[in-house]
Amino acid sequence: MARLSSNLGRTGARDPVVRWSGRQPGKKGPRAENAMATLRKIWAYLQAFRGWLALILFMVIASSVLGLLGPYLVGVAIDHFLLSADSIGLVKLLLLLAAVYVLYSVSVMLQNYWMIGVAQKTVYRMRNELFVHLHKLPVAYYISRQNGEIMSRLTNDIENVSQTLNSSFIQLFSSLLTFVGMLTLMLWLSPLLTLVTLSVVPFMYVGMKWITSRTGGYFKEQQRNLGELNGFIEETFSGQKIVKAFSQESRVTAEFIAKSKKLKASGYWSQAYSGFIPKLMNVLNNMSFSLIAGAGGIMVINGMTSIGVIVTFTEYARQFIRPLNDLANQFNTFLSAIAGAERVFQVLEAEPEEIDEQDAVSLQTLQGEIHFVNVSFAYGGEEPTLHGIDFHVKPGQTVALVGPTGAGKTTIVQLLSRFYDPKEGHIFMDGHDLTGIKRNSLRQHMGFVLQESFLFQDTIRENIRYGKLTASDEEVEQAAQLANAHSFIVKLPDGYDTVLQHDGGGISQGQKQLIAIARAFLASPSLLVLDEATSSIDTITELKIQEALYRLMEGRTSIVIAHRLNTIRRADQILVIEDGRIIERGNHQSLLAERGFYYGLYHSAEREAEAETVMGDPARI
Repeated sequence: MARLSSNLGRTGARDPVVRWSGRQPGKKGPRAENAMATLRKIWAYLQAFRGWLALILFMVIASSVLGLLGPYLVGVAIDHFLLSADSIGLVKLLLLLAAVYVLYSVSVMLQNYWMIGVAQKTVYRMRNELFVHLHKLPVAYYISRQNGEIMSRLTNDIENVSQTLNSSFIQLFSSLLTFVGMLTLMLWLSPLLTLVTLSVVPFMYVGMKWITSRTGGYFKEQQRNLGELNGFIEETFSGQKIVKAFSQESRVTAEFIAKSKKLKASGYWSQAYSGFIPKLMNVLNNMSFSLIAGAGGIMVINGMTSIGVIVTFTEYARQFIRPLNDLANQFNTFLSAIAGAERVFQVLEAEPEEIDEQDAVSLQTLQGEIHFVNVSFAYGGEEPTLHGIDFHVKPGQTVALVGPTGAGKTTIVQLLSRFYDPKEGHIFMDGHDLTGIKRNSLRQHMGFVLQESFLFQDTIRENIRYGKLTASDEEVEQAAQLANAHSFIVKLPDGYDTVLQHDGGGISQGQKQLIAIARAFLASPSLLVLDEATSSIDTITELKIQEALYRLMEGRTSIVIAHRLNTIRRADQILVIEDGRIIERGNHQSLLAERGFYYGLYHSAEREAEAETVMGDPARI
């Protein structure tokens, strides 16, 4: 919602409805930067089906040959049987012609059927690899991109590749073979008439070059605009409460219309230009037919050829344009598929989370001893977020991180989870340098309860079981009881089998937190991370959540980021962080005695809690 929030916060911004950034007709759009490289990558997937592709190619050749044989037999029938009134020979030839067209239909059906299977298996593998790779990408990749835009690559772009492989792959080969075979037969029948037919090709070349030079860029822009629109839609509806709370419906609607206009513009011009192709082909086809009819008539009158040859030739001439037309149409479709595939491969080629070092170890057990030694960190090219962080946590201790927003508290947790590695200094876990521990091994021993608890659209039972997939129903319910969640769950219509709406809709924020705590109980982590776990909860619910959290933290090393400081009174160690530096450290009592930064934070928090209590009790107002 970062970008949306910035848009909502602008004042005096120009109304996006009256702006349009789409390119004007006549201007070339950006073409696929690595079209050949993308085709090679697609072929790498298709190579697994070389045997089927060879069989499909054989059927394509067979159908092309049979398709060319039909018109030739018609000409033979006219010259050798129809004009000579040989009815027996004519019947035999017609039976042969019927067999040719039946075999042609069968070969076309088989090649399409087999190609659909190859295409679907290829796209199935590509889609699975993309989904698996998305889980290997670092957190930073998702922070810098919209979820909807990523989803568009996984759905729309993959489907675009699928549709093209289903139809265009065969059509391209078939059209190319038909064109070559037809040109060969035409030259054999009459070089002069072939020359007449080819006279329209220069016009075709110029027209097609003009059209395809524009459609490629527009197809690519269309896919990009579709991804942006999907991302905006997902972002807007995820933040619908914020949109309504700030009465920004008209603003986001206007921005949606602007993005929709860009998609409409790119879609319009890509389809408009590609729509010129059949019109151009029809005109050239009619021109070619007229020229052949005129020249052929003169040649028959002068005895230079036969009527059957002219009939065959006119049929070939009519079909001569068709493979070229198909090639042109499929070329545009191919450009669209390349644009989609290129976006897919951009994700597949994105650098995954750094690979664990070769000598990295797997932790079978975790005591939870943490030691930060002079750790500094910066995100990308930004200013440093942490400066020389030093602290030590003994197994089973609770350390609390407090300080203003943006001080670097969450960054410390992200370094501890190895979502990022420090730029300077070292982090040790049970005496091992954190960079020498396999990430999955580390995270398997960690449990998280965050400010925004994400719940899946599934039953409450399965949402809790996400902490340990092999847990029994009894273990799930026991974890819920420890988390103080059991009492409200059993009051729901279907109890533990109640299906939650998207992201836990239908239950309160406090109830979502209790389910998240139950999930952590079930996972039974050695190291617990609580990031603002009670910041958005009312005071009464907070007490219930605190009781569950204290129970969860017992005997475990815990890192607590807290906004409400009364939740960390029991912490063994409190680190006060400001501008990426630890400015105070100690326990609750010692820090209050210092009357420093923590003292001011604590008493400010007390006043806020008192005000909240008064507002919640009308009798005290």
